[in-house]
Amino acid sequence: MMPGQRLQDCRSLHLNEDNGRFALLAVLIVLYLLCGAAVFSAIERPSELRAHGRWNGTLLNFSETFNISLQDLNSFLREYEAAIAAGIRADALRPRWDFTGAFYFVGTVVSTIGFGMTTPVTVAGKVFLIFYGLLGCAATILFFNLFLERIITLLAVVMKAVRERRIRNSGLLPPGIRHDFSAYSLPGWKPSVYHVMLILGLSAITISCCASAMYTPVEGWPYLDSLYFCFVTFSTIGFGDFVSSQSAAYEYQSLYRVANFLLILMGVCCIYSLFNVISIVIKQVLNWILEKMSCLFCQRCNKASALLGRRNAIRPGSKGRQGRLGQPSDSDGPCDSDTEGRRLSGEMISMKDLAASNKVSLAIMQKQLSESANGYPRTVCGSSRHNGFSGGVGALGIMNNRLAETSNSR
Repeated sequence: MMPGQRLQDCRSLHLNEDNGRFALLAVLIVLYLLCGAAVFSAIERPSELRAHGRWNGTLLNFSETFNISLQDLNSFLREYEAAIAAGIRADALRPRWDFTGAFYFVGTVVSTIGFGMTTPVTVAGKVFLIFYGLLGCAATILFFNLFLERIITLLAVVMKAVRERRIRNSGLLPPGIRHDFSAYSLPGWKPSVYHVMLILGLSAITISCCASAMYTPVEGWPYLDSLYFCFVTFSTIGFGDFVSSQSAAYEYQSLYRVANFLLILMGVCCIYSLFNVISIVIKQVLNWILEKMSCLFCQRCNKASALLGRRNAIRPGSKGRQGRLGQPSDSDGPCDSDTEGRRLSGEMISMKDLAASNKVSLAIMQKQLSESANGYPRTVCGSSRHNGFSGGVGALGIMNNRLAETSNSR
């Protein structure tokens, strides 16, 4: 193959990297689903077959004992299943559609948990739910994005302050700077995505353990089942096999329901933030896989990419070497280079490098649309317009923008 043709192949590969990342992620998700289906089928299928055998034996014994045909018995059971769907149980449960029960229901709707314990049965209720959920789910997703923005800002400020104190106490600063260190304030420093993921993970575990310690004595669930309920609820999966606050009466009922609401709210927000941070790491892995795949097609891909650049690619140190038009980045501007930020934070890949290329956030998209309507752009950082990632929007773009702002806010 001629060098010119090889360079053209590299250019085509790099220009289509977004599509390649999308296709690779789709293939990996399908493989992940197939593996998950195989594992769950191997684990749960034998238990299902045993349960069917026990139930068929129970029906046959009941039919013979009380001289009831299986057809009549199955008809009765179908009526009972309809009663269960309407919220009727053999044990006494709380009313489903009084004000507190309805408030619990709409909370599961707008948070997209959807336990399925309570569902509307009237036509008017179903029609109202469609429009109510459309607006409520959108507003709640916006709330989660804004929570993510603030929690990332808080973590960046705290981690930055710890880093400043550590550098101050280590004696590494020049004597002239040590007395006026706040004026410098590590302008290029950015927290590590791995540190943020660790903090959010520990927070989610702490909330889940505390909530499980409450559910175990109050609901009478085993502790492991309580942890399972916390993950299913906080991740908004919401199977409905375990649902809290459904009994007719509890000891300290008002206090328990308030605590249940607050723990679920904090857990959902924390897990939502953690999922977004984990998706950054997944995207970095996809970029690494694509880079390795590109080397199979062209041995000169690294040299060609240095000349052509890569849109939405995340490479350690690539942004600090040159600007968008090949000009050296201005380290004296309002924001220092990412290379300097990574050097100060001790990380090879900064949060901004990892987060900047995401394009799927409702909150940032809304901000940009609002700014376009008002006729002015939002300026976060002078150098961010020349880093190749300024076009990203989305839940992960929130982290990029907030970290860029935080690095200059103190």
